[in-house]
Amino acid sequence: MAIANKIAGYISRSSWIRKMFEEGERLRQEYGADKVYDFTLGNPDVEPPAAFRVALRELVDHPIPGMHRYMNNAGYPETRAAVAAKLTALSGVTVDAEQVIMTCGAGGALNVVLKTILNPGEEVIILAPYFVEYKFYIDNHGGVPVEVWTDRNSFRLDLAAIEAAITSKTRAIIINSPNNPTGVIYSAEELAALGELTARAGKRTGHQIYVISDEPYARIAYDGREVPNVFPLIESSIMVTSHSKDLALPGERIGYLAANPRMATVAQFMEGAVFCNRTLGFVNAPALMQRLVAGLQDCSVDVAEYQAKRDLLCGSLTSFGFTMVKPDGAFYLFPKSPLEDDVAFVKLAQQQRILLVPGSGFGAPGYFRIAYCVDQGVIERSLPAWRQLAEEVGLMKGRA
Repeated sequence: MAIANKIAGYISRSSWIRKMFEEGERLRQEYGADKVYDFTLGNPDVEPPAAFRVALRELVDHPIPGMHRYMNNAGYPETRAAVAAKLTALSGVTVDAEQVIMTCGAGGALNVVLKTILNPGEEVIILAPYFVEYKFYIDNHGGVPVEVWTDRNSFRLDLAAIEAAITSKTRAIIINSPNNPTGVIYSAEELAALGELTARAGKRTGHQIYVISDEPYARIAYDGREVPNVFPLIESSIMVTSHSKDLALPGERIGYLAANPRMATVAQFMEGAVFCNRTLGFVNAPALMQRLVAGLQDCSVDVAEYQAKRDLLCGSLTSFGFTMVKPDGAFYLFPKSPLEDDVAFVKLAQQQRILLVPGSGFGAPGYFRIAYCVDQGVIERSLPAWRQLAEEVGLMKGRA
């Protein structure tokens, strides 16, 4: 075999989104793009805020000498300081630039954190449903993923299940709020309880247990909700995020990690993380994007656009008989599959030219994910197909 057996196995088990993308290309060629309803990718359809274009033009027209050279592996001091000031305002905890590292997106940040903290064979708890890449990131650094379900009715933290899963090998827990794929935001009360739980468990096991908070959707929250900051709630916490969603810059790969200043080991962790950012091959986050996002920490895309799409699609599908938890944030729906086999349901949806991802891809068989970060016209045109699909699986019985 030309590639490692493990990688070949991973590809075969993690290719749902790729398969759906390829099927979408085939259907678009056969029926036309306007007759295919692709809800597979979490790729924002909105453009970056106007302030981004203004800042980009200013930098292009008035370049800073040496702005494309190497910098400190942790990033430009002024960018780290801008991020730290924003985090201080959000958390009420004083964050310094020395506790921030600019990274190649949230994925890069997660890999840096895991490389920094994991010894071979140590365990990282991930909460189902979960972002599929978590398992691969953990494996990258010799760790062992341990799946723990959230509450199956609400997708909220199941603290008892988390506590039961902690062993002497547990090194970290990854949380993701607002969640991909459910859109659930964990409350401050839940997070505080998780902090107390991990502190107790750390004393019991004799070593620190980190809570890694993955927050790329933190600024996409609906109905006046706010995403609680983990720093005042969980002492041994590390935040990772990106500007892929809030500034609609996924292709620019710009994000950061920040360690809780209250963490007793923060200085040693940061030293290790800066080292790992370099030696993993990231070296540093993209220089141009660092310059730009430094002045955009208070900017975001228009969340109202996403909320309108959520309300249209969630309301319509509910009226057709689909059941789901209404998302608090992000831009995904995660309904129950009307067929026991979620893969079979996704294949049935393809006959209506609706492209979805089965919940099995997120560690949650029996569900399916809809990414509604698409043009609203796609949602509107898809509704008759959704209704027909609901009729085929028997959801419309007794409904007008």
